[in-house]
Amino acid sequence: MQLDSLTTLSPLDGRYASKVDALRPIFSEYGLMRRRVAVEIAWLIALSDEPGIAELPPFPVAARTALRKIADDFSVVDAARVKQIETTTNHDVKAVEYFIKERIGDDPALKQAKEFVHFACTSEDINNLSYALMLRDARDNVLLLELDKTITKLRDLAHANADLPMLSRTHGQTASPTTLGKEMANVVARLERQRTQLAGIDIPGKINGAVGNFNAHAIAYPGIDWRAFSRRFVESLGLQWQAYTTQIEPHDGVAEICDAQRRVDIILIDLARDVWGYISLGYFRQRLKQGEVGSSTMPHKVNPIDFENAEGNFGVANALLGHFSEKLPISRWQRDLTDSTTLRALGEAFGHALIGFASLEKGLGKLEVNAERIAADLDHAWEVLAEAIQTVMRRHSLPEPYEQLKALTRGKGITRETLQTFIGSLDLPAADKQRLLALTPATYTGLAAEFARDI
Repeated sequence: MQLDSLTTLSPLDGRYASKVDALRPIFSEYGLMRRRVAVEIAWLIALSDEPGIAELPPFPVAARTALRKIADDFSVVDAARVKQIETTTNHDVKAVEYFIKERIGDDPALKQAKEFVHFACTSEDINNLSYALMLRDARDNVLLLELDKTITKLRDLAHANADLPMLSRTHGQTASPTTLGKEMANVVARLERQRTQLAGIDIPGKINGAVGNFNAHAIAYPGIDWRAFSRRFVESLGLQWQAYTTQIEPHDGVAEICDAQRRVDIILIDLARDVWGYISLGYFRQRLKQGEVGSSTMPHKVNPIDFENAEGNFGVANALLGHFSEKLPISRWQRDLTDSTTLRALGEAFGHALIGFASLEKGLGKLEVNAERIAADLDHAWEVLAEAIQTVMRRHSLPEPYEQLKALTRGKGITRETLQTFIGSLDLPAADKQRLLALTPATYTGLAAEFARDI
């Protein structure tokens, strides 16, 4: 079967392809190859700058420019050439090495450098740094930007509806009122905390040879401080140096990124479910789009599909991210290859998260607050003022306040008149009694509006 958007195995390359375009240059095989080439070239230049390597003198400016151009201009055509070489080597990193040597060719300024391409490196030296760069780029240039857009939309909702009273529901039952803005502010506060943690994770990397001991490095050039050299190189890539490793960088940093993204996704699943519920209650309407269909048989329906789509995709993302964080830090003895095939799926997890963001942002953009429906629910829930009345009674040491309000309200239909008659019978100071008599479900929101405005 010919491969196109209708025959792809993954919806990331079919139905949802346009939604994950930002991740293709990062997590595709081309993206991995591009970063491998960049790391190999950077390593070669760093070796030439080391005074202790007499056989590889510093490259002149033109030669450096030519080398960097191999990395900077790496194209899909170049990636295809690497794949072609791999059909012979049956080794993807070795194919990159041979590609670079091929591109160096017979350039007299670079010819002596050929055998220093991939010098003293194991494949994992190149791979761990490449994946670290991929994760950093995905986090900084895609995921955090999408998270910021979501936070901005929710903050706007919080501010716009800071004073709009809304009935709370605990255990699915009517509870003390809040404001719609405060409920959105709660989510903003949670997301901002996780954003700080996600953005603050140092992504580690290593370049220390076959089993992490610089064995080949030290035997070839015993006079060089290879640990210091390695640290300078890794940090020059904008990564955190990992000093202690086996053959592989232990992937704890990858797990930390995955776990941080999972926490973001879980908060957004929680939000999607809550908004879905508020739409069901009629607290939100969804703006209609000409030509769209909600149900194939029920013409009246406008389904909250964006929030359902977001929930589903965040769930798929988290299933993969959870596997990565549990599996990748585990490797038998000094090396096994289970991490290699697993890491190739990183893009799938973040792709589904990106679709989740897109669906959630689309859904939030279609919401219209139904203030009349929210007010009607509040006006039918006078029993929520029982908390306020019994708390004021406690202040003034009236007998059995909780028990009295329980007997008055539990399982019964309570009206304004019922409560006001009860309040009128209480032996309370005039000011407190008047404050309770003036109270309504819509005005019993505590400091909710202040919280919403301050977020």
